[in-house]
Amino acid sequence: MPTLDSAITASASALNVERTRIEVAVSNMANAESTRGPDGQPYRRRDVVLASESPTPFDAALGQKSAVGVRVAAVVEDTSAYRRRYDPSHPDADAQGFVAMPNVDAPEEMVDMLSATRAYQANLTAISLIRDLVQKALELGR
Repeated sequence: MPTLDSAITASASALNVERTRIEVAVSNMANAESTRGPDGQPYRRRDVVLASESPTPFDAALGQKSAVGVRVAAVVEDTSAYRRRYDPSHPDADAQGFVAMPNVDAPEEMVDMLSATRAYQANLTAISLIRDLVQKALELGR
């Protein structure tokens, strides 16, 4: 049977995940115009892959089989094609005058940041509600 502690643990793990999602989206936005990286190629958009956390051996021994949180499984590069922009005066332009631009879509990144921010706020609220519930229970015991 899940406990309040596992609920707090699940929300806390989600806070870490949402922070990572925000950091990756900010990095993508910051590099939306980076036409040359250390490898000589334009920046590639990054995305966060999430996975559920497994119960600890202790939780499994108690019979708890459900996931107890979430974690970042990987941060992967988006392999979609680069955008092309005509700018023959750009130093990275090809023979036809096109520049390979990062595959970052600013509106999509803003939606990702907003979604991660809302999820972060929801998990903070959940932790706060659990804390308040425990305080009320302790007050009743007095």
